[in-house]
Amino acid sequence: MANFQDTFLSGANIDFIEGLYARYLEDPSSVDASWREVFERNDGAGRPIFNTKLLEVPAPAVQPGKNGKAAAKEAPAAAAAPAPAAPAAAPSQALELQSKVDQTLFAFRLRGHLRARLDPLDRPRPALEHIADVGMVDDGHFSAREREQEVESSGAFEQQRVKLGDLLNRLHRTYTGSIGVEVMQILDSQRRRWLMQRMEHSENHTAFSVDDQRHILTKLSYAEGFENFLHTKYVGAKRFSLDGGEALIPMMDAIAEVGASLGLKEVVIGMAHRGRLNVLTNILGKQPSQIFSEFDGPKDPKAYLGRGDVKYHMGFSSDHVTRQGKNVHLSLAFNPSHLEAVNPVVEGRVRAKQERFGDTERVGVMPLLIHGDAAFMGQGVVAETLNLSGLKGYNTGGTLHVVINNQVGFTTDPHDSRSSIYATAIAQMLDIPIFHVNGDDPEACVHVARLAAEYRQTFHSDVVIDLICYRRYGHNEGDDPSFTQPAMYDLIRKHPTVRTLYAKTLAEQSRIPAEESEAIKQRCLQEFDAALARARQESQFKEPSALEGLWKTYQGGVQKNAPQVKTAVEKATLRDALQRLCALPEGFHVHRDVERTVIKKRLGMLDSEELQWSEGESLAYATLLAEGHPVRLSGQDCERGTFSHRHAVLHDVQTGTEYTPLQQFSTGRARFQVVNSALSEMGVLGFEYGYSLDVPEGLTIWEAQFGDFANGAQIIIDQFIAAGESKWRRLSGVTLLLPHSYEGQGPEHSSARLERFLDLSAEDNIQVCYPTTPAQIFHLLRRQVLRPVRKPLVIMSPKSLLRRPEATSKLEELATGSFQEVILDKVAPAGVTRLLLCSGKVYYDLVKARDERKDDSIAIVRLEQLYPFPGDELASLLSKLPKLTEMYWVQEEPKNAGAWHYMFPRMHDLVSSRSQPQVKLGYIGRAEAASPATGFPKTHEIEQQLIIEEAIFRGTKHGR
Repeated sequence: MANFQDTFLSGANIDFIEGLYARYLEDPSSVDASWREVFERNDGAGRPIFNTKLLEVPAPAVQPGKNGKAAAKEAPAAAAAPAPAAPAAAPSQALELQSKVDQTLFAFRLRGHLRARLDPLDRPRPALEHIADVGMVDDGHFSAREREQEVESSGAFEQQRVKLGDLLNRLHRTYTGSIGVEVMQILDSQRRRWLMQRMEHSENHTAFSVDDQRHILTKLSYAEGFENFLHTKYVGAKRFSLDGGEALIPMMDAIAEVGASLGLKEVVIGMAHRGRLNVLTNILGKQPSQIFSEFDGPKDPKAYLGRGDVKYHMGFSSDHVTRQGKNVHLSLAFNPSHLEAVNPVVEGRVRAKQERFGDTERVGVMPLLIHGDAAFMGQGVVAETLNLSGLKGYNTGGTLHVVINNQVGFTTDPHDSRSSIYATAIAQMLDIPIFHVNGDDPEACVHVARLAAEYRQTFHSDVVIDLICYRRYGHNEGDDPSFTQPAMYDLIRKHPTVRTLYAKTLAEQSRIPAEESEAIKQRCLQEFDAALARARQESQFKEPSALEGLWKTYQGGVQKNAPQVKTAVEKATLRDALQRLCALPEGFHVHRDVERTVIKKRLGMLDSEELQWSEGESLAYATLLAEGHPVRLSGQDCERGTFSHRHAVLHDVQTGTEYTPLQQFSTGRARFQVVNSALSEMGVLGFEYGYSLDVPEGLTIWEAQFGDFANGAQIIIDQFIAAGESKWRRLSGVTLLLPHSYEGQGPEHSSARLERFLDLSAEDNIQVCYPTTPAQIFHLLRRQVLRPVRKPLVIMSPKSLLRRPEATSKLEELATGSFQEVILDKVAPAGVTRLLLCSGKVYYDLVKARDERKDDSIAIVRLEQLYPFPGDELASLLSKLPKLTEMYWVQEEPKNAGAWHYMFPRMHDLVSSRSQPQVKLGYIGRAEAASPATGFPKTHEIEQQLIIEEAIFRGTKHGR
C-alpha cells in the first residue's frame, strides 16, 4: 500500500475526515458502511482508531450517545489526539475509490487555481508539475465506469452522494474556470467551509438576471467610453487609464451594493493613479465636466503657484445610492505618487470613523484598497498595513483589497519584480481568502466582488481579489510599451475590449440584442460630449472642498492669525488630577520599581509641587480628556515609554492585569488610547495621520522609539504631513514625539533629523518645537488641541531631560502662563555682549558652565519653537541688548545637520535690521559629519565639552 503521506488519511484530508466523522456522530447511517467500520473502532473516548501511524484527528465537537446520536451538551470536545495510519488494505473497493475521490477533491480545492483560466490574453501559464497535487486537478485517473458511480460529495453538493462525473464537473467549474481561489490555507475551518459551500454550491457563478446583465454592461460601457473619450479629446495627456481593467467599475458597484445590504454605511477608498479618474466619475459620481476642466487647468494659473496637485491624485466624496435605494457614503482618499503609501492612511481614517459612530462591530465603515500588482508585492508598506489588520489598536474589521493586475509594472515583467507565482503572495501572511479572476469575464468579476463583500461583512476580515487584466496602453498614455513587451502588446492590439466581448456574449445568448448594447455605448458618448461642452463654455474647475462637516470650526493658513487660547489649568484641578494618577485599584500589585519611581514620586510631588516631564505630559492628557478631547498615543513601546518615563499602563505583577490610570479621565467619546504598535514606522505613522483627519477635536500622537526611526516614515512625513494642506487643502493636527539629543548613544539613537523638518517648513505648514521643561510640554500639547488652527506638530522630545533635576517645573507654571516660543535668560540685558541662541538639552550644559564662570555678559536664550520662526520676539530681545557684539547659534548636532542652516539667514536678517554697530554672527557645534553622531561615549563627551568651552570661554571662534 502507498506510504501514509500519500493516503486519503493524510493530514491534508483532515478537513474532510473531520466533517465526515461529525456526520457519523449525528447519525451513523448517514455515512458509507466502509467509513462506519473505521469510525466504530474507537478508544472509548470518542476518538476513532485507525491502523495507521500518528494521524491526528481533532476531537469531535460532540460525543456519540446511545444509538450513535449526538450528546453535545454532555461532554466538552476532547483535545486532538494522535492516531495510527491507514489500514494495510482498504476496507472495500468503494473505500479505495472514495479515497481517490477525496484526494482529487482536496487537490481541486487546494491547487485548482493553478489550472484556472485567468489571463485575458490566454497565454499559457508556466509549467507547475513540480507542485504537489496539481496533477490530480486534471482528474484523468478516473475511468468512465468510475465516473458513473456514486461517491461522497464531501459538501460540494447539498446531496450526500452524487455521481463522480457530476462531482468532477462541478469542481472544474468552481475552481478551474475564470476564477481561481486560494482558500485551503485558511486555518479557521468555519470560514473555510462557509466559502467552499458558497463557491461549490453555486459553481462560483451567479445566475444574473437580464436587468443585472444590462447593469453590468452599462457600467462597462461608461468605463470604456470615458477612457476612449479622454484618449481622443486629450491626446497624449497623462491619465493612467483603466483600459483593459474596466471590470473594476462593476466590481466596485457590486461591493457597495452587497455591503449596503449587510449594514455598510460608508466606504473609504485608497488607490493609486491607475484608473482613478474612471473611479471618480463612474463610482463616486464626480461630474465629468469637472474632470475635463482639470485637464484644461484653471483659468488663472498664477493663482496656484506652488500648490495644488495633479488630477489623478485628487480625492473626492459623495453619497452613492444603490439599486435597492440604500445610501452609502464613498470617500476616495487623496494620494501621492508613492504607491501604496495611502494604505495605512485609509485604515486610520476608517478606525476613527468607526469610533465616532460607535461602530463596535466594524460593519458600518469599511476600507477598500485598490492596488497595482507590482506595487502590492514590491512596497513594504503593504506588509506593514496587512500586519496591522489584526492588532487591537489598529483593527478596522477587515479591508477589501482589489489588485489591478496589469501583468506588468512600468516596464518590468513579473518574473523580474517578484519571486512568487502571484502578485498577491504577500497577503498569505494573513488567514484570509485570495481570489484570482479573469478581467475579461465581467460576470465572474462581479460574482467574486459580491462574495468578497459578503465575506468581509460576515467575518470582519481582510479579503483579496486579484483582478487579472492588462494595460492597453503604456504606463502613461505617452509611453510606448512595445519597447519592452513587444509580444504582449501585439496580443493586446488585436484583443477586443471587455465591453465588446461581453456585449457579443449577451447577444449570442439572446439576453441583450447587439442594437441595445450599441445604443448604451452611444448614450455614454453623448453624455461625455455634453459634459465637455459645459466644461469649455464655463470652466467647471474647482479646488477640493475643505473645512466642511467636522472641520467647520477649524482653520489652516497663517498660524499667527489663530486666536490666543488659555492653556493654563487651575492648580486645584491639577493637584486632583495628579492625586488620581497615583491611585491604584484595590488589591493591585504594582512592580516595586514602578511604585518607587512613579507612584511614590508623584505623591511626593503633591508636597513639593515640582514636576518632571512625565507629569507635565500626563497632566496635559488628563486635563484634555476631562475637557472632552480624545487622546490617542501610539508607537513602539509607548505604553511604558522607551526610557521608562511614562508607565501609562501598569501591570499587576501577580495576575498580569493591566490598569491605565488616564482612562479614569475619559468623558463620553473622549477616551484615552495608548497603543504599543507593531515594529513599524511608515505604516503606523500613516495610520495615525489618517486617524487625525477624522478626529480634529482630539490629540493624535505618534511617538518614535528614537527620533532617528522617523526615517522609516519619511514618505508619510514628506507627502502627507508636510504637504497635505498645500496639495489637497487637508488639515491635520497629528503630533510627532521624536526623542532627540546627544548623549553618546551612537549614530542611530541621537538625531531625529531636525534639519529635515526645518527644510520641509514653509507656508505655515507645520510646527517644529523643542520644549525643555514639563510646563512647556504641558502647554504645547494643550495648545495643539485648544486653539482652532490645525497644523501637524513635530516635537523634539527629550531623553536625559526626562529626569534631569534642572529640567523641572513648578505646578504654578502649569496653572499660569502659556507655551513660550522663546525663553529669555535671567541676566540683565544691559550688560550682555554675547548672545547664545540654542534649542534643547545643550541649554542646560551652557547655563551650568556660564554660571560657574559667573559671566553676566553672556545671555543664553532658548528657541522652544523653531518653526514658525519667532522673529518678532527675537527682534524685541535684540532691541534690549545695546552692547551686543556677538551672536552665535549653538547646537549639539553636526554643522550640516540640526538648525544651523535654517537659523543663519534668519539671524542675519535680525541683525541687519538693527541700528546698532554690526553684530558678529557665528556657529558653535560639531563639525560637519557624514554620520549624525559618534558611536563612542568617551568621544562624545570630548565633543560635547569642546562645544561648551567654545561657547563660554572661546566665543570669538566661529565654529570648528
